[in-house]
Amino acid sequence: MRVGVVHGPNLRLLGRREPGVYGTATLDEIDARIAALADELGVEIETFQSNHEGELLDHFETVADRVDGFVVNAAALTHTSVALRDALAGVGRPFVEVHLSNTAAREGFRHHSFLAPVAAGVVYGFGVDSYLLGLRGLVARLGTSARSGAPHD
Repeated sequence: MRVGVVHGPNLRLLGRREPGVYGTATLDEIDARIAALADELGVEIETFQSNHEGELLDHFETVADRVDGFVVNAAALTHTSVALRDALAGVGRPFVEVHLSNTAAREGFRHHSFLAPVAAGVVYGFGVDSYLLGLRGLVARLGTSARSGAPHD
């Protein structure tokens, strides 16, 4: 099983960007924790980060044939990008939307997600553990689909 982990805009600033909201872990530290869990679960991961919406769209299209699903923190694009929603729906791979902060407890504009209606699940508010819970949930879903013979896309 192979999972793409995709980080959206401004997430390279983690560790120094608003640590009271996002914590003190850097993106490299988050990726290391994801990699450790993936190893424990017997899953290959492929990580990607971009601040550019078009690069994220191209990435989903490019890697969809080599991954079984995605863990996605689209950051602010979650609340603004219909194009990102359409790309994720269009590639036919299940994904889990994740966020470090509790978006429901933040500014009103962060309460709406264009991605959630097409996501397999959403995890937010648990800091770095949001990614780990999202990966566990996606792997469980993909494993269930594989065992049942049902398509996972």
